[in-house]
Parts: sequence; structure tokens; C-alpha cells
Amino acid sequence: MSYVEVPGEKVPIRMWTDPASVEDIAMQQLRNVATLPWIKGLAVMPDVHFGKGATVGSVIAMQGAVCPAAVGVDIGCGMSAVKTSLTANDLPGDLSRLRSRIEQAIPVGRGMHDELIEPDGVGPRWDDFWARFDGIAESVKFRQQRAVRQMGTLGAGNHHIEVNVDSAGAVWLTLHSGSRNIGNELADYHIGVAQSLPHNQGLVDRDLAVFISETPQMAAYRNDLFWAQEYAKYNRAIMMSLLKNVLSKEFKKARVTFEPEISCHHNYVAEERYDGVDLLVTRKGAIRAGTGDLGIIPGSMATGTYIVKGLGNSAAFNSASHGAGRRMSRNAAKKRFTTKDLEEQTRGVECRKDSGVVDEIPAAYKPIEKVIDQQKDLVEVVAKLKQVVCVKG
Repeated sequence: MSYVEVPGEKVPIRMWTDPASVEDIAMQQLRNVATLPWIKGLAVMPDVHFGKGATVGSVIAMQGAVCPAAVGVDIGCGMSAVKTSLTANDLPGDLSRLRSRIEQAIPVGRGMHDELIEPDGVGPRWDDFWARFDGIAESVKFRQQRAVRQMGTLGAGNHHIEVNVDSAGAVWLTLHSGSRNIGNELADYHIGVAQSLPHNQGLVDRDLAVFISETPQMAAYRNDLFWAQEYAKYNRAIMMSLLKNVLSKEFKKARVTFEPEISCHHNYVAEERYDGVDLLVTRKGAIRAGTGDLGIIPGSMATGTYIVKGLGNSAAFNSASHGAGRRMSRNAAKKRFTTKDLEEQTRGVECRKDSGVVDEIPAAYKPIEKVIDQQKDLVEVVAKLKQVVCVKG
């Protein structure tokens, strides 16, 4: 579908979904965003749902301002994918050993490494990167050791590591994670700073507080933001390196090779130019989909993932959805579904099937096929992957 335009106070709200299907509280958030004095455009992805301040699945373009809550608290969260030389025929019938090996190599949930992991070929500027930590917000500096040990770890929630098979039988590796606790703490700190600034006192929602260009607060935020985005990139790169090592060891006889990695943020800020105007584009639960850009759009833990190529639709600020998007909250999912439901909906996938991940049950998410269909003018499908192993924290 093309977009539906809903009137907004300062800019129209361009929606790549049926406005009637969006929960009232999320629609109100979109209307609130459209009141911001600095806003120049608002694009809404088909996976849109309620979030802190701004909805997940929204692309907000502003001139001379950034709203930290519209980036999301997991700064730099995103996806990585790699196609391997393995085929479905190389995989054993029982995949539990492979899942166990992955979980041993990559800490999940609150797990951490004993020390900084530096696989070959990842992070060529480590000394420079960690030296820059000294320049971030004083309130989180005492977290440095934790940040070091969480580098190369998955986390929990909707973060995942998966082994997938595409329609041609090729095996792919995918993973989803971000900047871990340090990104979350930096986000919370800067949201609090923004909320205290005089120019934000009259906003319809205090969570939409912004930083304005050419101010010390904006400079401090941009420094920490870009550092956290880089942390998230390195985090995924290290996990992918560890994941490749697991496969290489488990399938020695196959002599596994790997194609170049596809990687994309979906909670971040980028400096971009549209219609001759320099804008700060915030994608919260959205990926960049410029012409030819490769991206990754996952469904839930049993419904597959799409590798896509961007079509460069400027009406959406060259963006696309970041996933299927939740259709019910975690608490609602826990109340409605049981572990038996989870077992049924994840049949055929080697994964956790206990009460700790019921909130991630496929039925708690929108149908990924419909989400993809709603953005045919934003991306084209390169490959559809079906997971056979799913690791969660």
C-alpha cells in the first residue's frame, strides 16, 4: 500500500497502515509528535505501536532538534544477518546441541563475559573507542566495567539469535540486540536533562522534550548518542563473530564460509537532507531503506525474517519497518497465553518454551506477512528466512 495521510497540527501524519487499526493511545502519541515546533515530517511504519513518548515504528524528521525519547531507550538497537555456505541438509535432526553451544558462547539475559571479547577482525579501533568513554555523561561512568563485560552479549526481551533456512535451503544467521544497559542509562539520563530545559515546559507530553542545536546539552547528547550507537554496532559484530565460530566448530567437515554481513540500526538518529534541507531523522523501530540499502525485518520467534532492499521512498524519509510490531503488551500476553500455547505456536523451532518467554509468543505480534505487504513501496523482498533455532534471554 501507499501511505494514508492523517491531518496533524504542524505536519501531516503519513501512515503505512490503516489508521483505524492503530490503538488510540498510539494515535494520540502521533498527534502529539505532530505538534512539535521543530518537526518537518512524520512517517508511520506498519509495525507501529505504543512506546515511551513516541510510538515504536515512527520516523520523525526535525530541523535543529532531537527528541531523545523518540530514539528509544535501547540506543542503536538493530539487526545483523549473514548467509552461510551450509544448507538445510547439513543440519542435524536434533538442534538442541547447536542451541546449547550458542548459549554457551554468547551470554543471554543478564549474563556477561568475564572480560572484553575482541575476536579477530572486529573493532579495529578499540583503544580509541574506549578512550571516548571518558567523555560521556558523568552519571554513568561508574558503569564502564559493566559496559565492557556486556560487549558481545544478547540481553532479553525481543532480542534474539537465530539459525534460519531460506526458500532455497541456504542457512542464515541472524541476531537482534543493541547497546545493552549502558545505552539504556544514557537514554534515561538525557531524557531527564531534556525534560528540565525551559523550552520544553509547554509541550503536550514531557516525554517529547527535545535538545536544540547549538546548545551544550545537544552537544553532550550527540556525543553520547553516537558513542552508544557505535557500541551497539560493535556488540552485534562481536556476537556474530562468536556465532560464526560456533558454526565452524559444529560443522567442521562442511568447512563453513560466510557471506558479507548485513547490519542495520532501528533505534537511532541520522543527519540527512531532504528537499534541500538538513534534517535530523530519528528512526524508532524503523530501518533506513534508501535505494539499494539492505535491511532486515524480523517477525516473531517462529514466523520468520525478511531480508529486504530499500526502494528509496522519500515520503517515508527512506525508511521501512523494523519488524512485525507488537499487537498486545507483554503483561497482556502473559495473562492470555500459556506455555502450552507457546509450545504449539513454536512447533518445529528449537527454542525456549517456558513461562519466561510467553510474552514473546508469536500471537503477541502482528502478522509479519501483512506488515511486509503494507510497505511494498518502501522495500522489495530479497529473501524470506524461517528460523529453526531461536535463542532468547
